[in-house]
Amino acid sequence: MEGQKIKSFKDLYAWQEGHKLVLYIYQFSEDFPSKEIFGLTNQMRRAAVSITSNIAEGFSRNTVKDKCQFYAIALGSLSELQNQLLIAEDVNYLNKENFLKIANQSVVVGKLINGLKRIKNTKY
Repeated sequence: MEGQKIKSFKDLYAWQEGHKLVLYIYQFSEDFPSKEIFGLTNQMRRAAVSITSNIAEGFSRNTVKDKCQFYAIALGSLSELQNQLLIAEDVNYLNKENFLKIANQSVVVGKLINGLKRIKNTKY
């Protein structure tokens, strides 16, 4: 992406990596028990989608303050998802390999969102 102008939220690495996280959540929660469809499955999916949705909305805002507000909400949703991920592992809905794949991706996403929050130039 170096040297290219970012024209859309889809060009942001934070959104791209967040989207991977969403896809992991949908993929791995597919095997959760059917009794969880309105419980943990739904909660995890909503939190993951909230991360990328808030990155997208923050991108469209004009002021640094507004952008940072939405990026902060995305971080809150990420923390919520990380908590739910621990629960899913503790109740044996996720094996260790899938847990680590999602957990590691969530750390990457968190670092990228924090990077967005530090950007002072609103022109990205």
